This record gives sequence, structure tokens and C-alpha cells, in this order.
Amino acid sequence: MKRWIPIAIAALVLGAAATRAAQVGLINIDGAIGPATASYISRAINLAGEDNDVCLVIELNTPGGLVQSMDDIVQKFYASQVPIVVYVAPEGAMAGSAGCFITLAADVAAMAPHATIGAAHPVISGDESETTNSIMMQKVGNAYTKVMQTIAEKRHRNVEWAKSSVTESKAITSEEALKMKVIDLIATNVPDLLQKLNGRSVNGKTLKTSGATVAEISMTPGEKFFQLFWQPEVMMILMLIAIYGIIAEMSHPGAIFPGVAGALALILLLYMSATLPVNIAGVALILLAIALFIIDIFAPTHGVLTGGGIIAFFLGVLMLFNRAPAGYHLPMSWVIATTVLTAVFFIFVVSKGIRAQFRPIQSGKETMLGQTVKALSRIDAQGGKVFIEGENWNAVSETPVESGQPVEITGIEGLTLRVKPKT
Repeated sequence: MKRWIPIAIAALVLGAAATRAAQVGLINIDGAIGPATASYISRAINLAGEDNDVCLVIELNTPGGLVQSMDDIVQKFYASQVPIVVYVAPEGAMAGSAGCFITLAADVAAMAPHATIGAAHPVISGDESETTNSIMMQKVGNAYTKVMQTIAEKRHRNVEWAKSSVTESKAITSEEALKMKVIDLIATNVPDLLQKLNGRSVNGKTLKTSGATVAEISMTPGEKFFQLFWQPEVMMILMLIAIYGIIAEMSHPGAIFPGVAGALALILLLYMSATLPVNIAGVALILLAIALFIIDIFAPTHGVLTGGGIIAFFLGVLMLFNRAPAGYHLPMSWVIATTVLTAVFFIFVVSKGIRAQFRPIQSGKETMLGQTVKALSRIDAQGGKVFIEGENWNAVSETPVESGQPVEITGIEGLTLRVKPKT
């Protein structure tokens, strides 16, 4: 009887292992590829490995994204011990630009019917001359053509088409991709995908996905936050806060909060600009617009400079993200809204604040300086009296002044006025 105990325990362990093995990890990527996406995929691959999942399915729908994040994801695919399945879905979805590299780098590339893949030419940021920029684009294009060639050769896919997706920005449908051996299969949904994956050999392992439990791996709150945070709209908001906050602090000294908010926004903006490419020419136009707005407050140009500032700001915002990859362009509605909001801010808020600082003092002791009044009594170095603003004031004068003579107020020392004879 005792000899059967180890056998029973072993059977239970094997049974438990078999049960755990019949699980497939699933994540969903819908939107531009960025740092948060790369972090999410990396964590999901690690969790799938810890859970001994049969494979990890990445449901993908993206117009593209950042090259650095795409490189990180591809490298993570290569190092993964868990088979990676990229499934471009649902119907009508696309794997554009960086998404094309990611799809072809997977162990199994699958697509939903009528989906699209391709147009993988990388976009670089920069502000060089047109000739220099063209040379840089050619260099980057050649480099990533080799990267795509390496990916296609490693995964045994159509190398020539893969290269043309970079060099000629070619894109094809899922049906064409299957015929051209760019992808491995077409599936209508996840259950259909698991049925078609069943029995497929990946890296010497046979996938047993038929009837497997699908364990969805969700984004953490931090990943969701950074996915939303790393967007051109957020960068635009931070830029406006930085501009409005710093300018408001300068036009209303002592407010403190606008200045602090503007400084924090500026620091975050600089941090994000290291990852999300911005056009320096766009930044220069925005700064020019701010300068024109401020100069027009003092110059008698009757709003001409303000009009130029509005045009410069509009063009600057329009150009700000025009060299960013797909998925990181600012919508036209945002361009128009931010231009109008900024024009209103400078015309009605900043102009009033700055003009108020240079307006003559309207109340307080300082308003008495320079006024002429009559002496109520003899005024000399020892003292005397004057009447001003409904009150009698002590007054002193280095030059004696007789009662009834006009004097000019030249200074205030506590409750005593310093005066001189008015000729």
C-alpha cells in the first residue's frame, strides 16, 4: 500500500501541472506604441512565463509608435521562453509602422479578416535642412530595412515584402499577407485563433491551445496612467500650463501658485520631449508668438503684432508634432482650440496685468508725492502744518516757508511730509 503513495502524489502533481499548462495569456494593445506599451508587454511576458502559459496572445491594433519602444518589444520577443502570438484584430484593425515590425517578430503572426499590415518606414525627428534631413531619413530607412530583413529571416517570413514595407511603405490586407506568407494564419476571433494554433510547433514545442483557458492580463493603474500621459495632447496641455503659469506669475507678481505650476509643467514637458519627438521650428514659432503678444502690449501697433502672434502660434502648434510617428500627431481641433485660448489669455489677462504694473499709483501715501498744497503755518526744519486729502499733516522744509505759501511734497517719512517751496 505504501508504495502506491508516491505514485499517487506524482500523478496529482502531473495532473496539476497539466491543468496549469492549459492556459493562454492574453493582452490587448489598442493605440500608439510607446514606453508604457513596452513595459506592459514585458511584464505580460514575464507573468506568462511564471504561470507556464502555453503561449501569450497579443491582440494588436496600432497605427505605429516610437522606434525605441518597438526595439524594446522585439528584443523581449526574442528573449521570451513563452511562445508569442501577435494577433492583429478585430476586423479592420491595422499593424502599421512599428506594429508591422512587432507582428513579424512574433513566433506566430495572425490577423483577423480584412485587417491591414504594412507601411513600416520609420519616421525620425529633427530640424535640419531639407537635404540633411533627407540624408538622415535614408540612413535610418536603410538601417531599419536590415532590421526588418533580419526579423523576417529569423521567423521564416516573406523577406522581400518585409523589406518593401520599409523601403516603399507597402501595406497589404490580411488575405494578401497570408497568400504572400507574411503571416501564418487568419482567425475570426480569439477562440478561432486558439483552435488554429492547436498542434502548431513553435521553437520545438507543440502548442496545445484547444480548450485552453484564456487568462487576460490587464494593465496596471500605473501603466494605464502613463499610456494616457505619454500623448501629444498631454504635452500640449503641459506646454500651455508652463506658458500661462510663468507669464501669469510675471504679470501678477506674488501669486506664487501660477509660477509653481508653470515650472513643474515645464520640467515634465522637457522630460517627455526626450521621448516624444517635437519639431524645434514649431517651438521657435510658439516662442516668437509669445514675444509678439507681449511686445504688442507696450507698442502702439493697434493689434498688428497680436495678429502676427496668433498666426505664429497656430503654425508653431501645427508643426510641433508633424515629424512624430503615427499615433503621435496633434488633432487639428486641438491646434485651433489652443490657438484661440492662448490669444484670449494674452489679450484679456496678460495685457491687463502688465499694464496695471506700469499704471500710475491711484491710492495710498505715494499719490501725495509731487502734489502742490498751501502751508497752514510757517514750515521750516523744525516743522509745520499742511492740509492734504482731508487731513492735517506735519511737514518739514529745508527752506523756510511762510503760512499760505504753496509747497510741493517731495517725500514721506512716517507721518511727516518733506516739502519745498513751489515757485
